Amino acid sequence: MIKGVLFDFDGTLTSPGALDFPAIKRELGCPLDQPILEYLDTVSPARRAKLMRDLEKMEELAAEASRPNEGVETLIAALKAKGLVMGILTRNSLGSVKKSLQKFNGVTIRDFAAVVTREESLPKPHPDGVHAAAMRMDVSTQHLLVVGDFRFDVIAGNRAGASTVLLTHGDVSGMRPGDPEPDYTVNRLAEILDILESLKTIPTPP
Repeated sequence: MIKGVLFDFDGTLTSPGALDFPAIKRELGCPLDQPILEYLDTVSPARRAKLMRDLEKMEELAAEASRPNEGVETLIAALKAKGLVMGILTRNSLGSVKKSLQKFNGVTIRDFAAVVTREESLPKPHPDGVHAAAMRMDVSTQHLLVVGDFRFDVIAGNRAGASTVLLTHGDVSGMRPGDPEPDYTVNRLAEILDILESLKTIPTPP
C-alpha cells in the first residue's frame, strides 16, 4: 500500500524551466555533462564556498521567477483529503524551496511532513535523501511513491526500495541506457491520482 508521496521540487511541483541548468553551469565553470553539485565537490574548499554562494544567488532568482506546476495545488489538496503523507526531496536549498512555495495558492511548507534539501542529505541519485524523508514521514520506503521529472529521482527512489513515477511533461528522452525503469510514467501531475486510485492504495481518513 502506498502511504506517502515524496516529490522532487523544481520541474515537478514547480513548472519546468525556471532553473536554466546550462546557463548556471556556464556561470560556475561546470562542464555541461557533469551535475553541478558533483562538480563543486571537485574544486578547492575556498572555490567551492564561492561557487556555492553564486549558485544560491542564481537559485534565489529562479525561485522568484518560478510558478506552481499545472494541477499541483489540486493534486496536493486531493492527497491531503485522502490522508496521504507528503514530502519534498530536492538538490536545491531550503531557502529557494520556501521562496517558491510562496507562489502557491493554498499550499504551504507545513503541508509536507518532510522537506529534505542538499543541506541535510547526500544529493540524488544517492538514496540517502529518500531514506531521510521516509523516516520523517514515518513511512517505510516500500510504501513510498517517489515522483520526479529527472532520472536522478527515479534512480534514488529505486535504490531506496520505493516505487517511482517519472513526470515527463511530454518528453521521454531524459533517461539513459542502464537506468532503472520508472514504475510509472506520466505527462501531467494529475495522472498520479489515477495511478494511486487504480492501485487502490489511497487510504481514506478515519
